[in-house]
Amino acid sequence: MRASARSFALFAAGVLLAATPPATVKKPVTDDYSGVKVTDDYRWLEDWSDPAVRQWSDAQNQYARAYLDALPTRKSVYAELERIVNRASPDYFDLTWRGGRLFALVETPPKEQPVLSVIDSPDDPASVRTVLDPTKIDSTGGSTIDFYVPSLDGKYVAVSLSQGGSESGDVHVYETDTGKELPDVISRVNGGTAGGSVAWNGDGSGLYYTRYPRAGERPPADMAFYQQVWFHKLGSPASADRYSLGKDFPKIAEISLQISDDGRYLLARMAYGDGGEFTHYLMGPDGQWRQIARLADAVVAAAFGDGGAIYLLSRQNAPMGKVLKISVEKPQIASAQTVVPEGRVAIQSILPAGDWLYVNGLSGGPSRIDVFDASGKRLGMVGMGQPSAVSGMVRYKDGQLLFRSASYTTPPAWVRVDPATRQPIPTALRKAAPVDLQDALVTRETAISKDGTRVPLTIIRKKGTKLDGNNPALLYGYGGYGISMTPAYDPTLRVLLDRGVVYAVANLRGGGEFGEAWHKAGMLTKKQNVFDDFAACAEYLIKQRYTSPARLAIEGGSNGGLLMGAALAQHPNLFRAVVSHVGIYDMLRVELSPNGAFNVTEFGSVKELEQFKALNAYSPYHHVTDGTEYPAVLFLTGANDPRVDPMQSRKMTARLQAGGTKQPVLLRTSSGSGHGIGTALSEAVAQGADTLAFLFEQWGVK
Repeated sequence: MRASARSFALFAAGVLLAATPPATVKKPVTDDYSGVKVTDDYRWLEDWSDPAVRQWSDAQNQYARAYLDALPTRKSVYAELERIVNRASPDYFDLTWRGGRLFALVETPPKEQPVLSVIDSPDDPASVRTVLDPTKIDSTGGSTIDFYVPSLDGKYVAVSLSQGGSESGDVHVYETDTGKELPDVISRVNGGTAGGSVAWNGDGSGLYYTRYPRAGERPPADMAFYQQVWFHKLGSPASADRYSLGKDFPKIAEISLQISDDGRYLLARMAYGDGGEFTHYLMGPDGQWRQIARLADAVVAAAFGDGGAIYLLSRQNAPMGKVLKISVEKPQIASAQTVVPEGRVAIQSILPAGDWLYVNGLSGGPSRIDVFDASGKRLGMVGMGQPSAVSGMVRYKDGQLLFRSASYTTPPAWVRVDPATRQPIPTALRKAAPVDLQDALVTRETAISKDGTRVPLTIIRKKGTKLDGNNPALLYGYGGYGISMTPAYDPTLRVLLDRGVVYAVANLRGGGEFGEAWHKAGMLTKKQNVFDDFAACAEYLIKQRYTSPARLAIEGGSNGGLLMGAALAQHPNLFRAVVSHVGIYDMLRVELSPNGAFNVTEFGSVKELEQFKALNAYSPYHHVTDGTEYPAVLFLTGANDPRVDPMQSRKMTARLQAGGTKQPVLLRTSSGSGHGIGTALSEAVAQGADTLAFLFEQWGVK
C-alpha cells in the first residue's frame, strides 16, 4: 500500500482540514492528430482569463494551504530554513571586469533581491559599493535584475529590470560612480521566451540591444517572438532608435550580443529555439553584418581574443566540442584553424584572456579548466581540489582568470588563476558556510539504464548512514537542453542530513555531461531514454539498499517537471512522493504557448508524425489511469511564469485528482513569482518549507 496508516489517521482526525480536493468539472474536447483522436477533459483550465479558472485555482490553493499549514513540521522547518538563509554571508556572482573595476551581483540575506555592485579588487570586499538595489525600487522584493552590462570604460551600466518573476524586462541606464539613473529607458528588451541582451558601442555613447515587437508592429499572438537587434544613442528618444539586425531571422530566434575589447566589432549569436542550434554574425567598423557560422557549422559559442582573433566552440563532427580560431579580417569558418581538437572532455565554455585560452569542460559532472596558449598548445590544467563545478569564468587584468567554484559541501568562492603557474589563488569573494556539511559523504556511482547505458549519479548521505533500505531518500533529475547537473552548494542540505535523508542527483541523457551526443540521446523522439535513465537510478538506490519504494521521493523542475510527470505515470509503485516545480505535462499542447514554440527544437512537434507518436507515447497528462494508486504529489507553479504556462500544472492536478488516488495531490500557485528566476527570497524560503514539510510527512520524519 502506498499510504501509511499514520497518513490516513491524520485525515480521519481532521488534522488536515480538507479530506477531498475541490471538484473539477469535465468539459471534453476531442482533437485529431494524424488520425489519432485524443480527448482532453480539462481544456477549459487553459484559459487564465476565465473567472471560473481563477476561482478553481484559488480553491486549489486554499486546499493546498490547508494541508501544508496543518503539517506538524511546517512551522519549525520554515524557521530552520530562515535561520540558515539569514545566517549566510554575501554571495558574489555574475562578475564582469570593466574600466579597472569588477561589477557583480551580490546576494545578501535577508535582502529580498541581489544588488548590483562594483568592487575595486577581489581581495578587498570592503571596497564593495552598491550601484543599484532593486528593493529601493520595490520594497516587496518584486523587482529583480535580469542582467546588467557595463560600458567598456565602466562609466555606465545598462540594467534590465522586471517584476514578479515575469522576466519581461526594460533596460535602464545608470552612472556607475553615482548610481544616478539616466532618462534613457528601453522597453521590451528581455523576455521569458528569447531572453535579452545588450552590448555597448566602443565609446559608450550608445548601445545595441535585443528588442521584441512593440505595440502595433505584430499581432498580439506574436509579441513574444521575432526578436531583433536595434541601436539606441544615449540622450535620444526611443523613437529615434535604429534597426540593425534580425528581420530575416526565424520566429523563434534568440539573440545574444558581445562587443570586442576595442569596441570595433560586434558579435551576434542567434539560437534557433532551445534545441542547441546556432548561427553567428559579425559587424565591423563599416557597420555591415556578415554571417560567420551557419546552423550546419554547429558553432555553439564565440568569443573575441586579442589581436583580432575570434575563438569558436564547434560541435561539428565533434560532439565533445572543439575550438576553432578565425580573424576579424577574414571571418570565414572554412579557413578556421583548429586550436583545441576534440578530446574526452565535454567542452562547456571558452574564455580568451591575453595570451591564453581557458577551456572549461566536464567529464560526467564535475568541472575542469585547461589552459592553452593562443596557438592551442596545452599548458596544463588548473588545480581544482575536490570535485566541483565552475559556474563562471571572467577575464581579469593581465590575462588572469577569475572563476567561481563550488562543491556539494563547499560554498561558492571566486578563485584567481595566474596562467604562468596555473595555481588557484583564493580571493576574498567567497560565501561563508552558514552550516557545516563536513559530515556529508559524497560518492559517484553508476546505474544501468534499460538499454544498457551507464548513468552516473551522485549520492550524498551523512557519514555512518546504514544501508538497510529504511532511509528516506530524495532523487533529483533534469535531463534536457544539454544542461548538465554539476556539483552545487545548498546549505539547506543540512536539514535533510539531520533527518537521515539520502540525497541523490542523476546525470541523465538529455543533459550535456558527456557532450552533444549525450544531449541528443535524450531529445526529440529519444526523450523516453531520459525517463528510463531516471527509473534506473531509482531502482539502483533501492537495490543498493539506500532506500525502498515506500521511502523514496523524487523532485525536479521545468523540463525536470516533465520528468516527474513521466516518472509517476510510468512507475507509480516506485516512489512514495513527488515534488514537481513549474513542470510540463501535456506534451500535445505545449507548443501552442509562446515559449513552447521555442521548445519544439528540443521536444518535437505534433505536426510531425514520428514526433507526435513519441510525444503521445510519454505525455504524462495523457497516461494517468483511473483507479491507479499514485504517489503523493506536490505541484508548485508561478502565476507569472513566461516559460511554462501554469495551465500545465492545473490540468495535471485535475487529472490526477479525478483518477481516484487516495494520496494527496496538491497545487501551490504563487501569485508573485514565475519560473523561479527573480523569486523574492522570502517566497523561496516559503516554497522550500512547504516542500520539505510535505516530504517529511510522506516519509514519516519528525
